[in-house]
Amino acid sequence: MTSTLPIRTETGQRAQHMVICGDDGLAHRLAVELDGVCGEIVTVVLPSASDEHGARIAELHRDPDSPVELHVSARPDERTLKAAGIQRAAALALTYRDDQVNMTAALLARTINPSVRLVVRMFNRERGRHLERLLDRAAGLCDGPARDTSTTVLSDADTAVPELVAAAAVGHGHTLQVEGKVFRGVVRAAGAPSQATDLATLAVLSGAHQDDPASQDSAETPGDDGIQLLPDTRTAYHRQFTHGRLMLEEVTHQPAEPDNRARRLRPRGWLRARLAHLPWKVFLSHQLAAVYGALAAVVVGLSTATALFADEHPWWKNVYLPLLDIFTMGDPATDEPVPRRVLQLLAGFVGLAVLPMVVAATMNATDAFRTASASHPPDDDVNGHIVLVGLGMVGTRVLARLHATGHQIVAIERDIHARGATLARQLGVPLILEDATAPGVLELARVRQSRSLLVLTRDDGQNLDIVMAVRETNPQVRVVTRLYDDNFAATVQRTLRASYPDALTRSRSVSALAAPSFAAAMMGRHVLGVMPVERGSLLFTCVDVAGHAELEGRSVHEAFRENEWRVLAVGAAAGPLPDSSGGDSLTAPRPDRTDFDWRPAQPRVLRAGDRVVLATTRRGLDILMTGVPPRR
Repeated sequence: MTSTLPIRTETGQRAQHMVICGDDGLAHRLAVELDGVCGEIVTVVLPSASDEHGARIAELHRDPDSPVELHVSARPDERTLKAAGIQRAAALALTYRDDQVNMTAALLARTINPSVRLVVRMFNRERGRHLERLLDRAAGLCDGPARDTSTTVLSDADTAVPELVAAAAVGHGHTLQVEGKVFRGVVRAAGAPSQATDLATLAVLSGAHQDDPASQDSAETPGDDGIQLLPDTRTAYHRQFTHGRLMLEEVTHQPAEPDNRARRLRPRGWLRARLAHLPWKVFLSHQLAAVYGALAAVVVGLSTATALFADEHPWWKNVYLPLLDIFTMGDPATDEPVPRRVLQLLAGFVGLAVLPMVVAATMNATDAFRTASASHPPDDDVNGHIVLVGLGMVGTRVLARLHATGHQIVAIERDIHARGATLARQLGVPLILEDATAPGVLELARVRQSRSLLVLTRDDGQNLDIVMAVRETNPQVRVVTRLYDDNFAATVQRTLRASYPDALTRSRSVSALAAPSFAAAMMGRHVLGVMPVERGSLLFTCVDVAGHAELEGRSVHEAFRENEWRVLAVGAAAGPLPDSSGGDSLTAPRPDRTDFDWRPAQPRVLRAGDRVVLATTRRGLDILMTGVPPRR
């Protein structure tokens, strides 16, 4: 059974029709991103209109300024897709939590509309790559006008990692990654000097300072001119003393000195040092001592009884024979005296009772020894590091990214078999295999001396417990936590920032982190990312200069258009345009090496063989792509 809320007349300059099919918070977040930030017409297909996500979409639908439609259907079959308008849609996003449902719907959508741009959420990366190649090949075989019919497969983990890493390493700010370089939008307060890493002024904000450029609750003063996206140099210079400004900054990091635990150990004496640090004391636990003490008492008792009632052997046999009987290793005492046979039976029954306890205690001690041996707590002189809690799917990729960029890390994971625990040992990263909520574990990770804390476990309650404990221990540490519930994440962030106004706290849900990448992919492969700025937004694109009259034959200075677009980087147009299948938030995967110049000289003339990275408004992008300014 399907139903659709009444469709309203499209308004404004919205031109593209986007369809979203999903069953969780990502569908809602993506609809908000496409509607409020990107200005697209959106139809959302959900299994129910009565749940939390359906109610939010219905609320958007009732907003007269938001032409968002809600279509209710149990599954994305052919009838549902056609009712949602897939025939005329420019893009379709399939964000169900079931890979099989997404695959089936993607194949069906490609059959109904071969020119539709597909963005598919897949948890199995290998299967996603095969699906992407298959659907792109199917689109290429279809006749029709040349259009961007790309298929992009994304996963939550891939899209969340860059934002989490950027938040922990360099603070807040949306990130952009091109050819291995990372950039972010950073706010400079009114009067604050520019930094050497600043590349361009993206916007002049409406207030003197904003902690988060994506916030819409900035206080505008009477007579204020409001936000201005992509201002000219003169405006940016004069308003920098009275207004905050959003700068594009290149993220750089000096690699850590080679003084971590793995490098400090010299080949000579390595084995001796390793043995000295092994946790031998686990074999002296109270449990193990009690079990083996009981076993020793039983052996002494049986040896005494053997000596008293069956003393036909040397004294050492009085101990040796009971031990064989307990472990059921002796021969039947059929030819022995009656007391000896009785004692053998008694020893056998005692062995049945004691041996399981001995085995269990020994295995527990061995497992504890193995776990403790795998742990490598940080040295006492470690400071200024990043504490990473949780080495699951997302945590493992965050660990790899942080290590690749030279950051010093201390990892905490309670599961010795977690996929990230093996990687941490291979990389020589200090690893604590304990529950982060247990007393003393955070202190062992030297969280007081750290500069950032990343909490990425699968339990929202546990994440909040860790954050609150760390806030009491180190109120100034930068905290970034991943929460699954979007409303809960927003509430936690507001509360912690109100309680600790001088500390940086970022709480993000997976859907909030993933939505910008899905939105960028739906808008086409030429869009590298979308950056919300107060009530507006900026888009980052990578295009070839050839064929664009607004760019070709003009200098970098002449190609700039105030409030429309700005050239950020210039490179050679070699290889295909970058696409967004790599999954990085606000990124595209690394294209064929173009060697962009991110500080191009203003007199440099753009030629047909050049490729440029642009920051544009939505209106500016429409002009560049079509050559015709959209109607206001």
